Formats: sequence, C-alpha cells, structure tokens
Amino acid sequence: MESGDTFWRDLALLDWQVELGADEAISETPIDRYALEPQAPKPAAAAPQKTAPPPVVAAAEVDPVAEAQLAATEASDLPSLAAAMQAFEHCEIKKGARKFVFSDGLPGARVMIIGEAPGRDEDQIGRPFVGQAGQLLDKMLDAIEMDRASEDPAKAVYIANVLPWRPPANRTPEKEEIAMMLPFLARHIALAAPDVIVLMGNTPCQALLGRAGITRLRGQWTEVLGRPALPMFHPAYLLRQPLAKREAWADLLDLRAKLKDLQ
Repeated sequence: MESGDTFWRDLALLDWQVELGADEAISETPIDRYALEPQAPKPAAAAPQKTAPPPVVAAAEVDPVAEAQLAATEASDLPSLAAAMQAFEHCEIKKGARKFVFSDGLPGARVMIIGEAPGRDEDQIGRPFVGQAGQLLDKMLDAIEMDRASEDPAKAVYIANVLPWRPPANRTPEKEEIAMMLPFLARHIALAAPDVIVLMGNTPCQALLGRAGITRLRGQWTEVLGRPALPMFHPAYLLRQPLAKREAWADLLDLRAKLKDLQ
C-alpha cells in the first residue's frame, strides 16, 4: 500500500511539472550544481604582437673643419682651391650670397692682403674690395707705388678674404664660420706664397692670430704661417674714422720699408 501511494504521489508530481511546462528529462538522478568543479576560463585570445620599428640609426656627425682641411690639402693650385671652396656646403652664408668671391690681383705678388668678407658691391661683382673701401685701398696702395692691377710681382698685390661669401646684412663673421674656412685660407696663403701678409681688420687677426682688437694690434709686425704679417686698419674703418688715416699712412710706410729689407 505504501508503494502504491508513492507511485500515485510521484505521478501527481510529474503531472504538476508537465503543467508547469517541463517537457524534457535532463537526468535520471539529481545533480548538485554546487559540487561541480569550476571550469577553467578559456584563455583570452593573445593580442596581436606589434612589430617593433627598426632602430633609428643616428646620422654620423659631420665635422666641417675636418672636411675643409681635407679639401684644402688636396688642392694643388689656386684654381683647384677655388673649386674646392665653391663645392664646400657646410658654410650656411653661402646659401644667401650671390657670388663666390675668391681673389683679385696678381698671384705670386710679394704682398697678400687679407680682408674680412665680401660686402654688397663685392657680392654683386665677384671681386674683393671693389666698393668705397676698395677705392680707398687702391689710393693707399698707390701712395707707396703699388697696384693690384700691376703685372710686376714687386709692385702688385694679391687680395683675398677670410670668407668668400657675403654674410647676411654685412654682419661680422661668426667664430664657427671662421673656423671652418680657416683651412682654405691657410692653403690659399701657402699657394699664393707672398713675402708679406697684411691683415686688414679684426676678422683676419682673429682668424690667423687668434686675437682681436685692431687698434692695439695695428702697426706691430707679427708672423703668420711662417711669414711676416702686419695688422692694419680696414679701409671701411678709415672711411668712418678719417683721423685714423694718419696711423694707416705710418703702417703703409712700414710695409714699404719691410719689403725693401726682404729684398
């Protein structure tokens, strides 16, 4: 009787579950869901690895002075030196200049005059000392019977500048510009082979003597690359300070006397 009661009770429960909507038997035995071992979570999909960019290779630093030294050393004569200077790309003032200004006068002359840099007139014409300062220089040379146009090495002069390009707005050349062009200037002097060098103004003194202060240096003989050198006022300074022409005349007479002594 007890078994019959269990049967009818179970059947009633089943009918009740069917009425509730249960239409599928999942398992014959009950399952304790809390007793199940937790499943390990699925591994997350690996993020796509980014390809590292190739290492940046730093460009080798260029030493303008070393390159100028190499180019100058390879120049065997004045034309090849001029070509090497024109091909030199590390002096920024070159980009703003109109013309390359190399030299004027007679190569091989006893006197080599070294100025600062081209001015406006020199930049337009392509020759050093052609403006008002150049005209005054010609008069100064004529006073001691010298001439840049002469074909006689004893009376002629050879003229060049520390820089062959005009600085913007005629500003004073910077130390870095002087340093990178100095090897060319030293080679220029060696190839021109003058007996005497005239340093006109502060910039040539700074470049070749390592000193400035032309009012203190002028009139005092010194030595540049094994040659006698005389610092003098630049003609442009004499145009601004006419009273200084007296000292300039004394320096010209001293130059003439020196040339006689070296004969």
